[in-house]
Amino acid sequence: LSNSQIVGAIASPMLSMLFAVALLASGQSSTITGTLAGQIIMEGFIHLKMPLWAQRLLTRLMSVTPVLIFAIYYHGNEAKIENLLTFSQVFLSIALPFAVIPLVLYTSDKKIMGEFANRAWVKWTAWFISGVLIILNLYLIAQTLGFVK
Repeated sequence: LSNSQIVGAIASPMLSMLFAVALLASGQSSTITGTLAGQIIMEGFIHLKMPLWAQRLLTRLMSVTPVLIFAIYYHGNEAKIENLLTFSQVFLSIALPFAVIPLVLYTSDKKIMGEFANRAWVKWTAWFISGVLIILNLYLIAQTLGFVK
């Protein structure tokens, strides 16, 4: 994020700040989603009642603690933390097909979704976009592991 040769010395600090804000927003969004999903799982499946503030605190601690541990471990070394961020995104891209493929399958199944099932054009568009996304993710993995330059 600190390489100013990519877009120039003037734009790089601004782009770094925009990326940081986007990263913070996506983290908050995923935390909120995790909190709501955790509430449903705890109450519906596990039958564990927990106050909403405690669920939020627990979820946020679970998401922030690993980051703090690595930041302390790497003594704030930006290059190592940036590499860690890159590898975390590669690991997420490995998991992405395991979420996207069932999503398209289940939302296209009329037995499951009934009248809300994807129409044919939506289904084929979703499969096309999923295929492109999976190919790009496989390329990213190969590039990160050094198989492709």
